[in-house]
Amino acid sequence: MRCSFSVVPLSPCPLVPLSLILYDMNIIRRPFRYRNDNVVFYLIGLNILVYLAEMLLRNLPVINYFSMVPLLVLARGWVWQFVTYMFVHDPNSFTHLLFNMLALFLFGRHVERQMGSREFLLYYLLTGVLAGLFSFAVFVLTGNYLVFLMGASGAIFAVQLAFAAFFPDSIVYIWGIIPLRAPIMVLGFTAIEMFSLLTGFNGSVAHATHLAGFAFGWIYFLVRFGINPWRAMRR
Repeated sequence: MRCSFSVVPLSPCPLVPLSLILYDMNIIRRPFRYRNDNVVFYLIGLNILVYLAEMLLRNLPVINYFSMVPLLVLARGWVWQFVTYMFVHDPNSFTHLLFNMLALFLFGRHVERQMGSREFLLYYLLTGVLAGLFSFAVFVLTGNYLVFLMGASGAIFAVQLAFAAFFPDSIVYIWGIIPLRAPIMVLGFTAIEMFSLLTGFNGSVAHATHLAGFAFGWIYFLVRFGINPWRAMRR
């Protein structure tokens, strides 16, 4: 709210009561009742089913309908693509699906147990959707209207951030060989994505989407949990 300042005394500007602000924060941070329903396995199953549909229904435009294509969102109003793009993977690259689902399995199960299934599902979907919206804005501003954005990587980057914040002392073996503490792994992946985005390395990968997933996961921790991930990872 904007206040006016003048030499002439004016009536004080109305202020939002502190109690109302605290009430709003209580709503934002009100926890769900804890349940562990193994949502990770349902998400993995849904991704696999969509991939099979892509392979079996090659005569139908599955990719067109469910990937996030800026031109189709703007021209036809296909806003559902901000959600469905997370469940579509490159039909010409099985490793795209494999590595995403492997990461979701390895990190998502622990994060879900820590958060609870409802919180985890909200976190996964919200960070993924926001990463898609951010990517959409980037594509439109740069004139890339015919990009086909697909893959769960944005949400999975957020899941990896959550894993590092909740379990900072965990050791992750890269390629099953190189041991790294979870925060080092996550920050290392983020640095690689930033380098790739700035240099144009591996241009077919949506580096901005990955970084957006990481960033929105960070914001989620600050707003929803009141936790600074940086401090959590430094424990």
